[in-house]
Amino acid sequence: MHNIETLNEFLKDELSATETYGQALDKLREDAKLGKSEDLLPIYEDHKDAVSSLQALITRLGGTPCEDSGAWGAWAKIVQGGANLLGKEVALKSLQSGEKSGAEAYEEALQDTELDSEIHSLIETKLLPAQQAHIRILDRLLGAETD
Repeated sequence: MHNIETLNEFLKDELSATETYGQALDKLREDAKLGKSEDLLPIYEDHKDAVSSLQALITRLGGTPCEDSGAWGAWAKIVQGGANLLGKEVALKSLQSGEKSGAEAYEEALQDTELDSEIHSLIETKLLPAQQAHIRILDRLLGAETD
């Protein structure tokens, strides 16, 4: 049960990330002065892939994947919506904050000895490396903003 609950929490976070990046991408596409959206599209796709991986693992372990991001997802969309209105740098910093929070959650889970080895493997080989890559991309984009 602990394994499925943990995976569903990660799934909610990943669903929230896809919703939030979708919102940011929509804003970037509609407002050309905010910059190009192609830098964020691979991150959005990575989060969608993480959702699929988590849903599959939850099902394989006999659980039922959650279907929405819950209250945290709603809050993240509100925060990102406000950030989008304030400009590209604020929007990117908001996304970066979410990525760092996600990376921390995955790092904490790796310390949980009660989690199944298959979950540890998914985190170590796919989920955490993707989060770390997203942070580097956002760091680069934010560095370009200050130049």
